[in-house]
Amino acid sequence: MQLSKEKVLAQANAACKNTLMETLNIEVVDYGDDFLVARMPVTSRVHQPDGVLHGGATAALAESVGSFASHVFIDTEKFFVRGIEITANHIKSVKAGFVYAKATFLHKGKTTQLLDIRVTDEADNLISICKLSTIALPKKNS
Repeated sequence: MQLSKEKVLAQANAACKNTLMETLNIEVVDYGDDFLVARMPVTSRVHQPDGVLHGGATAALAESVGSFASHVFIDTEKFFVRGIEITANHIKSVKAGFVYAKATFLHKGKTTQLLDIRVTDEADNLISICKLSTIALPKKNS
């Protein structure tokens, strides 16, 4: 039995409790067959000292949405996901509002996954382009 979209989103957001994602107020807002979208508010909590979105917060958003995407599409009873490399090219700055990160798969292998993550603002301006490599590792039976 496949879970509804609402149920998957609720479970993803519940998993964020007491984590960096909760600290940054990252919320998973949509997903489909080959993508996942999360958003993060741009407030002073994620600013650089000069009042614009910190690139590290953007990278944390990108890694979170990419890892969630990989997690959604694997058998979590048998495997867990870890990020193994992330790159981020920051194109435009943002001072307020929300940024949205959409992760799509470039490669969805059994062991490794490669995701393209586009971070945009509320007006759909491109803020950052990120690439994330993840790995699915078998859970040990203990």
